[in-house]
Amino acid sequence: MSYIEELKATIHRLHGVKATHVESVPIKEAFQGQTVWDGIVEVFELHGHPKANRAYAWGHDTDDGKRRHLAILHVPPIVSPLDAVRAAIIQEMQASEEA
Repeated sequence: MSYIEELKATIHRLHGVKATHVESVPIKEAFQGQTVWDGIVEVFELHGHPKANRAYAWGHDTDDGKRRHLAILHVPPIVSPLDAVRAAIIQEMQASEEA
């Protein structure tokens, strides 16, 4: 299964709809002069979702050597690939603080 197919499967599993790949967007996010995220966000058109017509998805390796896929819906305030990355960073930071 290709990387794009893996992301489509993640979108289907998480959000219950089929998706078509639209584009790949390079994102580099820095905080206080340090790069906190540097990668490619895949943009998908969604088919039949009641609230969103797009999703932003990507995968990354975790510290334990596993592959994690994220799929974030295009629902305000998430209206761009950069917004999706920022939301994921915030969620990860909050989760690590709770641990």
